[in-house]
Amino acid sequence: MKKLLILLSAVSIAYGFDEEFKETTRKTFSSAARIDVQNVNGYVRVSGYNGSDIQLVAEKSIRAESVERLETAKREVTLDMSQAGDTLNIYVDGPFRCHCEDNRNGIHERGHRGYRVTYNFELKVPAATFLRLSTVNGGDIRVENTTGDFDLSNVNDSIEMKEVGGSGQVHTVNGKITALFAKNPAGKSSFRTVNGTIETSFRPNLSADIWVKTFNGGAYTDFAVTTLPRMPVESERRDGKFVYRSDRLAAMRVGNGGPEFKYETLNGNVRIVNRGQ
Repeated sequence: MKKLLILLSAVSIAYGFDEEFKETTRKTFSSAARIDVQNVNGYVRVSGYNGSDIQLVAEKSIRAESVERLETAKREVTLDMSQAGDTLNIYVDGPFRCHCEDNRNGIHERGHRGYRVTYNFELKVPAATFLRLSTVNGGDIRVENTTGDFDLSNVNDSIEMKEVGGSGQVHTVNGKITALFAKNPAGKSSFRTVNGTIETSFRPNLSADIWVKTFNGGAYTDFAVTTLPRMPVESERRDGKFVYRSDRLAAMRVGNGGPEFKYETLNGNVRIVNRGQ
């Protein structure tokens, strides 16, 4: 799986961008088992339903400091949509993309381009679809009424999930994470941010092994828990010496134990809520 590399040396500010262009793309795709949406500026919102098609609405907005820069933005920033095998790929491309040699898919905003392009995506998908969604700036990620597994990634905004099932990872940097599960995850899951709270709500019959790490904040739950031993300290040999590392995760078991859930935030609280209470 490609990893997102963020190399932000400058951030474009839309001040003085007097020229504006907007367009809407509406498209229907045949069913796909997986959807991969890679946005840069703007939000991604997905809702599940009982149908078989994938319905897309993409709102494109350009702000530029001149007509010339506006036309340049139209040429340079494109929306690529392709369906191969069981996967639908929706990809915002442009000069800010780093097609790195080590197969990492990064963003490098350097210098002043004289324009800013935003894509806002709304999708209606079959509920069991696997979702891989990402964005970087200027928008959140929201998912509701889905049952498939997920891989959600943001940088400068929040991630919200409502009435979902499935298992997977939910990671952002500057933003909160909230997840309300209609069905408890059956597999390993991870919830991580740097600056923000994490709140997940589960059905009362939850059984899981939970690992929590927060630096400036606390961890709270209204589930009955038992304490688990910490993860063993790992060692590695470096320059003839052994170096020991510990991730300092607090560990607890809910119910009879089960899939592993990991929570990690630097600045914020972690709340693990029994939605039946």
